[in-house]
Amino acid sequence: MDKFWNWIRDESDSGDDAPRSLFLSGEISESTWWGDEVTPALFREELESGTGDITVWINSPGGDVFAAAQIYNMLREYKGKVKVVIDSLAASAASVVAMAGDIVSISPVGMIMIHDPMMIAGGNSRDLEKAIEILSEVKESIINAYMYKSGLSHKHISELMSAETWMNARKAKELGLVDEILFEEKTKETDEPVEDEKEVKPMAVTLPFYPKDVLFSRKAVEDSFLTKVTDAGNADRTPIASLDKRLNLLIH
Repeated sequence: MDKFWNWIRDESDSGDDAPRSLFLSGEISESTWWGDEVTPALFREELESGTGDITVWINSPGGDVFAAAQIYNMLREYKGKVKVVIDSLAASAASVVAMAGDIVSISPVGMIMIHDPMMIAGGNSRDLEKAIEILSEVKESIINAYMYKSGLSHKHISELMSAETWMNARKAKELGLVDEILFEEKTKETDEPVEDEKEVKPMAVTLPFYPKDVLFSRKAVEDSFLTKVTDAGNADRTPIASLDKRLNLLIH
């Protein structure tokens, strides 16, 4: 099975309560999990194979929001302490997973991106209406994760998502989506004061175009969904009815 995650246990302690690290790199559920009941069960089994604290390292452009939502729930339910470290990028669905941490840290050069959920839908008017309903429900579920972590209002988060907002480390901390910036205390101790230094305010940036090799583009998201989602008449892709079933698993 081609997994998009990897567990590493502290070799100095082989007990069940030994600290572990979970690495989420690349696209979440690029070739597994989708429409699959085996992969989520395997992830849960590996998560619950120990009882010690875990550190989740994230460097991901996103992926399947349903997989991300289930991973979020599993991490929130885990009995040990969960620390999340965003060492580069937590975009789209990966940012949802990041919200599961009891403590969320981000690299000074890390970024978070949040946006409205997207899908490619086909079929008759009833199918399209159902697709809109599913997108609305998915957005609400994602907003809940951001609200729980940050304390921001529903309206504020909804607007940030609709604007497809990219946040640097300081802006993410300012908004409460992360708790700390890595190495920040060390930097404060070593920085020399500078006279008349002007304050540089962190900014949330919405970019109209993302170089493919630098960040994650909207087109990449659409292309990924296009290979998976269409009307029920195409057996090679995921019908809207299957999306609806997956949504019901998350909200009930």
